[in-house]
Amino acid sequence: MTAPLLAVDHLRIEAARTGAVVVDDVSFAIERGEFLAVVGESGSGKTAAARAILGLLPPGLRRVGGEIRLDGEDLADIAPQRMRALRGRSVGMVFQEPMVSLNPAISVGAQMAEGLALHEKLTRGEIRQRCLDMLARVQIRDPERTFDAYPHEFSGGMRQRIMLASVMLLKPKLLLADEPTTALDTLSQREVLDLMVELARDHGTSVILITHNLGLVSRYAQRAVVLRQGLLVESGSVQQILSAPREAYTRQLVDALPRRRAAAGRRAASEPLISVRGLKVSFGGRQRLFRRDANVAAVNGVDLEIGAGETVAVVGGSGSGKTTLGRAMLRLIPAAGGEIRFQGRDVIATRDRAFRLASQLVFQDPYSSLDPRMRVGEIVAEPLRHVTELSSAERDRRVADMLDEVGLAGFAQRWPHELSGGQRQRIAIARAIVRHPSFVVADEPVSALDMTIQAQVLKLFERLQAQYGFACLFISHDLAAVEQVADRVVVMQGGRIVEQGSRDDVFDRPQHAYTKALLAATPVLDFSGQAAARASG
Repeated sequence: MTAPLLAVDHLRIEAARTGAVVVDDVSFAIERGEFLAVVGESGSGKTAAARAILGLLPPGLRRVGGEIRLDGEDLADIAPQRMRALRGRSVGMVFQEPMVSLNPAISVGAQMAEGLALHEKLTRGEIRQRCLDMLARVQIRDPERTFDAYPHEFSGGMRQRIMLASVMLLKPKLLLADEPTTALDTLSQREVLDLMVELARDHGTSVILITHNLGLVSRYAQRAVVLRQGLLVESGSVQQILSAPREAYTRQLVDALPRRRAAAGRRAASEPLISVRGLKVSFGGRQRLFRRDANVAAVNGVDLEIGAGETVAVVGGSGSGKTTLGRAMLRLIPAAGGEIRFQGRDVIATRDRAFRLASQLVFQDPYSSLDPRMRVGEIVAEPLRHVTELSSAERDRRVADMLDEVGLAGFAQRWPHELSGGQRQRIAIARAIVRHPSFVVADEPVSALDMTIQAQVLKLFERLQAQYGFACLFISHDLAAVEQVADRVVVMQGGRIVEQGSRDDVFDRPQHAYTKALLAATPVLDFSGQAAARASG
């Protein structure tokens, strides 16, 4: 038998200051041309193990044991000059957040050319042409303009394509992809990963996909390695791990996948709690040297209504107008036309203060929406400052009860940075619910969470809605989460609603081509270890 392309044996990584073990005695291998998934929750050590391969551990971590062999060469103890020669040329890495890993002050072309200039003896013209060819290869429509542009001018999906093009220019033997699609919508996610697989196949590149998304694992990987708290829990074929996991933790990950609940039938027969008619939102066009571009219609003539206690999910790709619609319904951004009615009252014309007090928003990123200078108790209590009938003791009791309901009793004196991502999202939900609102907009509330934490947050949200009866506009690109929580589904494209109906009708009997494309792009586990495409009509 031939030796594997990469073999990691008994890898051990510790925190430099405290000695805490981050990765403990982990061993795995990847064959030439293979697609291997490394799966685990946040903090499982999967990213640290991948970065150790390239010698890119952050300053706070250090490798203290084990071997890492690439084509028989031990990468753990080679000289820094040799490691620099291998990075990019033999081992490439696509990072989780392309906006962070792409330098905003340097053009796309200059960043792509850097690796070629370092590893290849090519003229500037040859380097430029190679870059343009690769940009066209990853289906970027205007390679010339993209080459001279800057990262901030592109969407998340386009930035991830640029990052993939930069890495694959050098045709590495091994590609490390660290959560490459976490922040992308369903269609962009499918496009980026299909491109990755296609490029890897063309160049004979092996791929290690680091992810917490088991749907992606089922669709793209042949084998998987499961990590938990730095330990290797289980490894084997994807079919075996997903259909017949041997370890309790792996079963827990599979069981945490969202599943469709029975239709609740909660739609009120009376007048809707909130409705919009002909809603329009426009943003000013970009200022050029001597002119301004035409206004952009982010939401264009939307009609929607939500009943008390009902969850209406809004889905669509990035730029479809989902978040703009939610914020406009809360009157956090001005409407260019149409009307918004709450309990029958026009809240645009009357500037209804009661509507403001009865509405709340759960933000997509809880870390940036929680004030780092406020303790958890103060954050949750903030919406109660307008409830004048509550005494100070009653307010403290309400906050304590709310923290207890979200499973964080005793956290009132903690700071946001002391909490995990899942705990911060629970605090964001507690802050939104503590005033007992009538209407809640949840903007991508679980998009950045791993599977088990996502399952906990979704169950918490459903329980609180059943308890307090608020109407919810649930904005998400995660169709699996939508399938679990939604009563009705609204599909948006280009600022318009292209389809809406009951959850079962939209998921099982989609009518519009865009809806069918979204559903087909979502990998679904059939729990026999195979990736199943959704019904696409």
